[in-house]
Amino acid sequence: MARLKLLAASVISLGLVGCEGGEALDPMAGFGPTPVLPAPQQSPIPTVNVAEAVGWPEGRMPTPAPGFRVQAFATGLDHPRWLYRLPNGDILVAETNAPPKPEGKKGGLRGFFQSLFMKKAGAKAPSANRITLLRDADGDGAAETRTAFLENLTSPFGMVLVADTLYVANADAVVAFPYQTGQTAIAAPPRKVADLPAGRNHHWTKSLVASADGTRLYVGVGSNSNVGENGLEEEVDRAAVLEIDPATGARRLYASGLRNPVGMDWQPDSGKLWVSVNERDELGNDLVPDYMTSLTPGGFYGWPWSYYGQIVDERVEPRNPERVAAALKPDYALGAHTASLGLTFGEGDLFPARYRGGAFVGQHGSWNRRPRNGYRVIFVPFAGGTPAGGPEDILTGFLNERDQAMGRPVGVQFDARGALLVADDVGNVIWRVSPVAAPARP
Repeated sequence: MARLKLLAASVISLGLVGCEGGEALDPMAGFGPTPVLPAPQQSPIPTVNVAEAVGWPEGRMPTPAPGFRVQAFATGLDHPRWLYRLPNGDILVAETNAPPKPEGKKGGLRGFFQSLFMKKAGAKAPSANRITLLRDADGDGAAETRTAFLENLTSPFGMVLVADTLYVANADAVVAFPYQTGQTAIAAPPRKVADLPAGRNHHWTKSLVASADGTRLYVGVGSNSNVGENGLEEEVDRAAVLEIDPATGARRLYASGLRNPVGMDWQPDSGKLWVSVNERDELGNDLVPDYMTSLTPGGFYGWPWSYYGQIVDERVEPRNPERVAAALKPDYALGAHTASLGLTFGEGDLFPARYRGGAFVGQHGSWNRRPRNGYRVIFVPFAGGTPAGGPEDILTGFLNERDQAMGRPVGVQFDARGALLVADDVGNVIWRVSPVAAPARP
């Protein structure tokens, strides 16, 4: 083990940049409804290009788009990943990280190295297993009230309130708690609603939204592997969005073939459920683009047998031509290896009207592309319920002059006054983005 750790330290110090992928395309080639999809390139040593997590030095913060300003809504959090706004304007923050992997499910040598790389990127600290409540009662854009709202959870992520019940998606189950408007902590024990696929938890986050009438919950569950290398028996009800009946706990596949579906939101014009998906690795710098897509109930989106529709991934055995033939092409590519996690649609009147109904995406940033990609929050305009233009930067500047990560954006959510909140799990900050000037009234 000591020799393995010495080798790992040497690998990290050298950056472990393999020849996979060759010369990278312009990152923008991987965006839009018809991204450039080059021939796959593989190497015995895949590209690893980890941005070391260093946090924000005093006086530094990310850079907003022209016409916007940014301020810290809350600081000193413990790996804040996901955000939810309660009806009274309180903001819930999931302070969370991956649960421990069970013995025998740690991925061998490959898993050992990946764990070290993720530690360098700031993603291996023990989980706080807490949801924190933030309240900005005086409207100055900074939360003056902070309380431990729920504790002793299991790597919590998604949250949604339906009537007087707050649902939380832990890494292993959806649980429910009674909620009263304005309360700052919940002491009641959790009530299990439904088990979720757990075990190895190669992808552990479980996002959560509810239908408009509250009769159904939707949970994003990532795959237990890159492309099924741990066996398809570990992928049952994974790489999918599950539909759950909260009254009975019964669940079914709502959409599948989605390698790692994370951010979910209802597009206000079309009423369709959209999801941001992290695609597969080790096919080169420019494959495969992450994407966002509207979901067709019962639809299959290719993983693991194909990508971006019906392009076959030759690594996957056994082949499955029937599933490939049924694979749907996603709506909009979000760039290769951007780790596009957060997704929310524009709302309210604080931002200019052109932002309403468009998609805001938190791109956590690549760890396996050279040059790096992501590390920003983008906006994609929509018209008539579909994407209608290229991505625009909303919040950048997460990397410093030494290409280290001062922060990494994850969840995005609008506050009650219409400003955009961004969870930064390396900087341990919630950033608040708002226009410099109020929009003109008609």
